[in-house]
Amino acid sequence: MGIENSFDVPPRFELFILGDDEKKVTEATDTRTPNSSVFTFNKEDHTLANMLRAHLLKDQHVTFAGYKVPHPLFATFELRIQTDGDITPKEALVNCCKALVSDLDVLSREFTKEYELRKMVSGDGTADQ
Repeated sequence: MGIENSFDVPPRFELFILGDDEKKVTEATDTRTPNSSVFTFNKEDHTLANMLRAHLLKDQHVTFAGYKVPHPLFATFELRIQTDGDITPKEALVNCCKALVSDLDVLSREFTKEYELRKMVSGDGTADQ
């Protein structure tokens, strides 16, 4: 019997389900540095954190973006954003999220198109080669 089937360990996906009283994202203004905030993301991990950080660094108004995972057993990360003052850290994060959704939509469309083309070329109704 593996650890996944143990009665003491909940299924991994349950780590990412929000409870009724939980918020997905909270913001705390960082008083140590100007134009800076720390966003705490609940029930998320390195996958989203690294995507957000990398995309935020492409924004000309963002001077710093980094994240940390306070504890590896809890699906939570803290994203620190500092801007040049032309926009707020929250505006930078919202713009980043909108751009990422758009990019992922393009990726989904392109993937589906390529998959369907490969299926047509193979002729047998499957995309396996």
